[in-house]
Amino acid sequence: MRIGTKTTGAALAAVAVVAGAATAVATPTPSAEASNQGRVKNVIYLLGDGMGRTHVDAARLRYAGANGRLAMETMPVVGQNATYSVEKNSGQPGEPDFRPNYVTDSASAATAWASGVKTYNAALGVDAKGTVAPTVMELAKNAGYATGNVSTAEITDATPAGQMSHALARGCQGPTYSAAACQDLVITGSALPTSDVRVTPIADQIARNGTADVILGGGLSRFDAADEQALTSQGYAVLGSPATQTVATRADLQGASGQKVFGLFNKGNLTIEKYKRENPASAQAAEPSLPEMATKAIDLLKDRSAKGNGFYLQVEGALIDKRSHANDAAQTLEETKAFDDAVKVALDFAKKDGHTLVIVTADHECAGFNIIEKGTFTNAEAAAPPTNNDSGNPANNSTTLRTTGNVKDPARSAGPINGSGAGNVKNFAPATFRTADDPAGVQDGSPEASLWLTYLSGNHTGADVPIFGYGPSSEKVSGEIDNTDLFDIVGGALGVVR
Repeated sequence: MRIGTKTTGAALAAVAVVAGAATAVATPTPSAEASNQGRVKNVIYLLGDGMGRTHVDAARLRYAGANGRLAMETMPVVGQNATYSVEKNSGQPGEPDFRPNYVTDSASAATAWASGVKTYNAALGVDAKGTVAPTVMELAKNAGYATGNVSTAEITDATPAGQMSHALARGCQGPTYSAAACQDLVITGSALPTSDVRVTPIADQIARNGTADVILGGGLSRFDAADEQALTSQGYAVLGSPATQTVATRADLQGASGQKVFGLFNKGNLTIEKYKRENPASAQAAEPSLPEMATKAIDLLKDRSAKGNGFYLQVEGALIDKRSHANDAAQTLEETKAFDDAVKVALDFAKKDGHTLVIVTADHECAGFNIIEKGTFTNAEAAAPPTNNDSGNPANNSTTLRTTGNVKDPARSAGPINGSGAGNVKNFAPATFRTADDPAGVQDGSPEASLWLTYLSGNHTGADVPIFGYGPSSEKVSGEIDNTDLFDIVGGALGVVR
């Protein structure tokens, strides 16, 4: 049932007081500047959505070879991050009514590190019983830090939204919404009034609560003219136009200045790097890359925080996950490389600055990505290929390069099935890629290529994900940690949680 196309004035007021509610729960220090004496000034938190350890390994072999390193792998502190979520109405770990869910989605994972609580899949900024929980970005903003949020997904999608909104259901994005998309009667028992922030569309919250000073990504179609007016009235330089649905471009980003910048470069998710590289004359090629957005965000926040307080920036490489869902190894590898290039941007800044903590991790592993022995195959026992959840984007249509071989599964792959499984059309065909170690002339998609990749599923898995740290307080991400620990680590580094 559609209940409206815009939130009410009361709802907007509710959004505005979220930051105030946050300070009642946590304990921010009186002055961020004072807390920075001898401590961390800036935090850059980079998130490879869906990036498991094998995603990192495969990208290293592809682009740097067996003896090489990605930028994230040069970071001195390495650990593992447990990612599980909980069922609806569960208590927190250690409480009698605690009920874990071993496989998280991006929303509950984002809530874990942004708000420090376990919650159910699809929830943002609330615990598993629906109570609003403050986010690190809200606390940092209240304490005087400059703040930024960058993603290659829609900016209303789970990972970026987890820092800037509170919602019972991640699908409540805007500008149109329905009761089914926003309400959750299992949590609340009865429908909440639309004035409640937890059922206020995420785009409305982002456009009005001022949580992030710099907002860069996709998802322009989630915003409208009223949102643009709300942003400009707060002093944001709006690149492109939500009112006219004009997407911003790389040139707009390069020319942007000021303390508050809002720029969305696609009506949906940003376009994959592979398509932009292969279609340089396309409109999508005018979208900035993740490293370009990260560079600009750091420049803007650095200027914004030059007079004392530091900044807190979150950067998400979202398309690693979306292309893993589609079991598209070629695009997954390129998106992992683009994310690592953004990591290098952050590390280069941190090394020069000397007062910046850089954390790199993931929200969950996606698709059971495997590096298999050359010449072998896997059988995932799938009756049908996984759903391409991003199929509406015309950029996401890559194909493997092998066009000849043995028995094929036309619904899944153009590649050959190897060995004794040749008669089983449900078998996965490995995708093969040349690596930095292969002799010249070895081609992607050929049996001679040394990197053979397969997937176990088309969905998230419960595997731990890697975490890397650089800079002051980075030692706290070593060893085995839980994703909720990141709330205390980042908030403690900024002096807004104790």
